Amino acid sequence: MDSVLTMHRFHFAFTITFHYLFAQLSMGLALLIFILKTMALRSGRDHYHRAARFWIKIFAITFTVGVVTGIPMEFQFGTNWARFSRTAGGVIGQTLAMEGVFSFFLESTFLGLLLVGERRLSARAHWFTSLLMFVGTWLSGYFILATSAWMQHPVGFHFAPTDEAVLDSFSALLFNPWLGWMFLHNMLGTVVTASFVMASVGAFYLLSRRFEDYARTFVRLGVVSGAIAAVLMLFPTGDGQGSMIAHHQPATLAAMEGLFQTTQGAPLAILGQPDTEKRRLDNPAVVPRMLSFLTYKRWGAEVKGLDAFPKSSVPDNIPLLYYSYHIMVGLGTIFIAVLLVSVWLLRKGRLFRARGWLWILMLSLPFPFIANTAGWLTAELGRQPWLIYGVMRTAEGPSSNVSAGNTLFTLLGFMGLYALLAILFLFMTRREIEHGPVPAAGTPDGVIHGSESRLL
Repeated sequence: MDSVLTMHRFHFAFTITFHYLFAQLSMGLALLIFILKTMALRSGRDHYHRAARFWIKIFAITFTVGVVTGIPMEFQFGTNWARFSRTAGGVIGQTLAMEGVFSFFLESTFLGLLLVGERRLSARAHWFTSLLMFVGTWLSGYFILATSAWMQHPVGFHFAPTDEAVLDSFSALLFNPWLGWMFLHNMLGTVVTASFVMASVGAFYLLSRRFEDYARTFVRLGVVSGAIAAVLMLFPTGDGQGSMIAHHQPATLAAMEGLFQTTQGAPLAILGQPDTEKRRLDNPAVVPRMLSFLTYKRWGAEVKGLDAFPKSSVPDNIPLLYYSYHIMVGLGTIFIAVLLVSVWLLRKGRLFRARGWLWILMLSLPFPFIANTAGWLTAELGRQPWLIYGVMRTAEGPSSNVSAGNTLFTLLGFMGLYALLAILFLFMTRREIEHGPVPAAGTPDGVIHGSESRLL
């Protein structure tokens, strides 16, 4: 592969992967914070207000780092991917602008009100603020994913004589058939991440015997919301997204599954190592006919293998795509098992005393980040060698006047800066966790104070 193209791809992959570590946590936390504020409003207990306040602070730190790391990516469309921007800017500029103008300002404005307005707003007004912050956060995800969905399944446009894409249908862009399952699957993934983070912090507090009332709330909400989201990620959203890939990107499906030969009654590969030179899957562990059933709902259905497509149209890094997909699916399966067992222990009244299982919850914290990153890799590698699927190849998109050396120089700078940001994020988050969701000095837990008391 051309070294300039490789550097541009790696540069963008690094920045978007680092950014998404924070974006997925903030999007998932927005929903859980709204749930905590709803519990506070319905119960009248200040305990839930303080629990929500603790996570609002974590959200604010995460949101800030996410903004700082997200802004450079939009500039990279012009600096690193100028030819792509010239071609597709008339389409994707719509959704990217809406994300910045509408959802970002909605999210940031109401985050500010959440942080400073608790003593100044009524309880219902503060709850409504959390709702609008949640809506803004998920709306931001919707517009970004609408951009990605158009690159996966371009609709509603035509090419002008200048070879620039011109949008014909705004509704086609916003209601792309690819977008529905993609959005739901992605946002449920953020809920799984936030749920594990919340449950992990709660497990840490229980194991260290600190803030135990709050810890039980965190663990309970984390495992219940996480279990629901994880199951829904498997079905129907994961199944729906898989059907979209099977029908619109069959070469991607074959590469994800390591299926080199077209097969009737195709097996589902659980384990194995793809050998692209010999065009086979080494040391396979498979479930017979399962891939045909999952893809076409018929046990004997034919599934096209990589041999059915020209080499120029199949993903250019099959091993990485295959492993990313299987890491995502494997970890997702583990998440379902861990969370369902946690819910069962919770119903039996044993979860908060099961120290071994609390250790499992606490140590599970990094794995949803890995799974979500693997999921994004699967989506982006699966689209290759197309930048806009079936329309524009990735090799046609980079800036022609930016050398590999220039790109490497800025990449090293980003790596250094992002390392400092990561250290700062971990330091500030650790400080909040050490401080804990403690009541304000002189204010007993369970007492509603200020303007909250007027409406509860």
